Order: sequence, then C-alpha cells, then structure tokens
Amino acid sequence: MDKLTSMQAFLQVARLGSFSAAAGEMGLSKAMVSRHITRLENDLRVQLINRTTRHLSLTEVGIAYRDRVREILNDIEETELAVSTLSSEPRGTLRIMAPTSFGTFHLTRAITQYRRLHRRVSIDLLLTERIPDLVEEGLDMAIRIGNLDDSSMVAQRLAEARSVVVASPEYLETYGIPREPAELVNHNCLIYSPRQPADQWQFQSDDGVFSVTIAGDLRSNVADALRIAAIQGSGLAQLPAYVVGLDVRAGRLRAVLEEYAPPARPIYAVYLHRRHLSAKVRTFVDFLSERFQPVPYWEQWTGEQPV
Repeated sequence: MDKLTSMQAFLQVARLGSFSAAAGEMGLSKAMVSRHITRLENDLRVQLINRTTRHLSLTEVGIAYRDRVREILNDIEETELAVSTLSSEPRGTLRIMAPTSFGTFHLTRAITQYRRLHRRVSIDLLLTERIPDLVEEGLDMAIRIGNLDDSSMVAQRLAEARSVVVASPEYLETYGIPREPAELVNHNCLIYSPRQPADQWQFQSDDGVFSVTIAGDLRSNVADALRIAAIQGSGLAQLPAYVVGLDVRAGRLRAVLEEYAPPARPIYAVYLHRRHLSAKVRTFVDFLSERFQPVPYWEQWTGEQPV
C-alpha cells in the first residue's frame, strides 16, 4: 500500500472521527481504510488510534503524528503546485467556513458565480457562528467578521459589516419614523438575542459611541427571523446591512437613523500562511474582493430612499 495514501487515510479518520466516514470521503472501503491505519501503526510500532465499539480517539502519539503528517502533505501539495504547469488552474475541493447569515445571503451567491468560471473546483461550505480552527478542521479558508486576534493566519479585508435600523414602509407609516435614537422608546424593537446585552442597541454621534435600551415583543437568535418579521411590519430591527440590504434596495424595508450608525466591523477572508497559496484559494479570495469592493452591493441603497 502507498504510504501517502495511508497518511491521507489517517488524516481523514482523525478529522471525521470515523472509519466509515473516512472511507466514504476517499472512495475506499472501510476495510481498506482500516488496513491503511494498521499498516502505519505496524510500521511505526505505536498505537495511533484508540478504538472502541462506539468511539475512537487519537492517542497522544497519534495527535503528534497527525500534526506532522498534515505538514508533510501540505508541503507535498505546495511543492507540486510550485513546479506544475497546472498550478495556475484552480482545481480540487475548497473547504470554507463562514457565519450563517453572511454565508446564506452572499457567499452562496458568490460561489455560484465563481464556479461558472472555475468548473474544476468543488465547494464544501460549512455555515456556523463559531470561530473556526483552520488546521484542526482541515479548512482552506474562512470568512470572519470583526477584529482578529490570531496572527498565525493571513487576513484579506473584503468589506465592512455595517449595522442598520430597518422597518417596513407600512410600519413607519403607522407608527412614525424615529428621527433620533431616543425615540426608540416609542417603538416595538425586534431583539436579536445573541447580541450582548440583547436589549441595547449601539449608535454613534459626534460625542462617540452610546447605547440605547430598547424593548419589544419578539426575540430570536436568528437574524433572518427578525428580518422577515420586520418585512411583515412587526417592528424595528437593528441588523447587519448584509442581512437586510437587498430588502432595502427592493423597497421591502426602509433604513432609518443612518446618521447614527455604529462603527462598522471588518469582513475578512482568512487562510493559513503558505509560501505557495493554492490557486483555488487565491482565485476565490480575489473573486470575493472584486465582487464586494469598493462598496458592497448589499449597501448600495444610499440616496435611493425617500426621506
């Protein structure tokens, strides 16, 4: 058996936590994957994986071996890319993690357009709110929103995430348009529960950033749920422009209090630092930069709304 294939099988088992899942990922039988792992353990004369009927886990030696094997396989991939005449052509599977709302509303749109240009790239997209570990989870890149504190990654700024207060035209016609944040006390405000504190909205004036306490009869941990409620006339919502911007452009929502918008947060594409960046990562990041800059399309409503 090929040693490199055995190493790849071991990495898949370590990442997926299952011989069956690794076999499916590699197009091999479960028995063949097991033989690859056994071959490695016999050659090394160590146990890499603890096996039970219900669970498997890496031994201490297995963890160290996984990290080193990952480096070796990455080095091989980089070497092949550096010397191959095909290195300029994107190909293979691009594994991406992104925040749920941004990934749903905008990354999937970009992926569809990107794949029309690069048919030999397939996408494995994972949407979640947690902060990813690119190495541990075998990711090629991730989308991060907010300031970064991990200097081990390369970060390319794609756009900014601006918060905006919105409501349906029908709601504003019925209850009036707030002209300053203090007037929110007279309105039903839809509450996004993951924001802490959830019952406070941030704004910015010439004197700096300040908070306003709000109240409302609908609370949700999903931004899109509040977006739909706002479209239906349930109240005001303060949400990222990338969630509600297309609705503002279409007239389903109106943006208010824009002159008090809080500081925007950066949106980054992040990936591991490598001397030879793979063509699939490089071309996709470049594609996103071109698509989202200088002003992202989801914010291109300024000046189009009636006062």
